[in-house]
Amino acid sequence: QARPVESGGGSVQTGGSLKLSCDVSAYTRSDYCMGWFRRQAPGDEREEFADIYRRDGIASYADSVQGRFTISLNKNTLYLQLNGLTPEDPAMYYCAAALKGVWPTCRSAVATFRTWGQGTQVTVSS
Repeated sequence: QARPVESGGGSVQTGGSLKLSCDVSAYTRSDYCMGWFRRQAPGDEREEFADIYRRDGIASYADSVQGRFTISLNKNTLYLQLNGLTPEDPAMYYCAAALKGVWPTCRSAVATFRTWGQGTQVTVSS
């Protein structure tokens, strides 16, 4: 199965913004959930913090990013707008996709994703 391709990472100062992109052209069915994960250090678990349902566009966020990050989907590109970056946000960022099917939430669906791409690195300096 094709792996997602993330881009847009970089280095910004505290309070800065970035916009990440992910090619999700391999996941076109309306029943797909898309999500963003991050891993702050090699060996850490990836943390899911934002997801969106392709069918209705409804998004959900973890408390740690609510109000600062915005997930969006435009046809075959998944975006993540990161605003108000803090020293807690540096990480490798990954996107994921999974069919919602019988899963109760998109978060539970994307948690099953295993075909990770390379990710894109976000660095925040003070």
